[in-house]
Amino acid sequence: MTVQRQWCDEILCGDALDWLRQMPADLVDSVVTSPPYYRHRDYGHADQLGGEATPAEYVERLVEIMEECRRVLKPTGSCWLVLGDKYIDGQLLGLPWRVALALQENGWILRSDIIWHKPNAMPSAVKNRPTTDHEYIFLLTRQKKYYYDIDAIREPHVTFSPQSRMRGGRSHFFQRDSTPESGKNAGSSNLHDGRWDQAFHPLGRNKRTVWNVPLSKSRDSHFAVFPRQLVETMIAASAPPQGLVLDPFLGSGTTAVVAHQLQRHFLGIDCVDDYCQMARDRLANVDQAQASEASEGSS
Repeated sequence: MTVQRQWCDEILCGDALDWLRQMPADLVDSVVTSPPYYRHRDYGHADQLGGEATPAEYVERLVEIMEECRRVLKPTGSCWLVLGDKYIDGQLLGLPWRVALALQENGWILRSDIIWHKPNAMPSAVKNRPTTDHEYIFLLTRQKKYYYDIDAIREPHVTFSPQSRMRGGRSHFFQRDSTPESGKNAGSSNLHDGRWDQAFHPLGRNKRTVWNVPLSKSRDSHFAVFPRQLVETMIAASAPPQGLVLDPFLGSGTTAVVAHQLQRHFLGIDCVDDYCQMARDRLANVDQAQASEASEGSS
């Protein structure tokens, strides 16, 4: 797989829209990103996304940026967009879905919505509603046929595990007529011969749409960062080996670091100089650690 060297393994500091407009079309295999949320944090930059006067202006600007992301994405590529919501004056804005539907209207195909459940979410002092411990992930594509490695992100089967809630559990193994002859499994000889073990993919079941992933903490900053486990899943599913992964809102650099460690190329953009340097430092640390391991292995 050939990747244009000018746009490969680079951290670009500046406005995302400006940089995206300079890139050639059909460049990247996957977009993995979590844009700044609406009125969530001030990054101290005049061009930052998220400080718009109204939710509608935020959605409009994000759609404009994502339109350029779609242009630079290969026809077989896909995009993972992570978004959190916002309360203003006691009302939930519903921004993730406002954005998702606006992206649909703009030409994206919405393939899946995923709940990112955060088991270590910060406690809340609210007393008149549940504490929020999730965010949304949207899987978006340019066309109906696209690269997706289902086997790379399979998860363990539950049916024959201690977590199974199926009546009878493991007693279904090797028992004739252990399943009903009617219903969705009618005619499946493996199941009706009690061979449930042969009816399941050996690498695990298809990834579900609720992902339980704890928040991560950066050593270099006080705020929570993109969890590595979350990014690993998205990149493994959507970027082939040596493919190019783009994050137009790179932040501290997790997408680039994970892509690099998974033998993919990366391209990151951020408008904050300190974050660009943080990302470069993290990548340098990865290279240094890999060189050290290689040296120890050869000695």
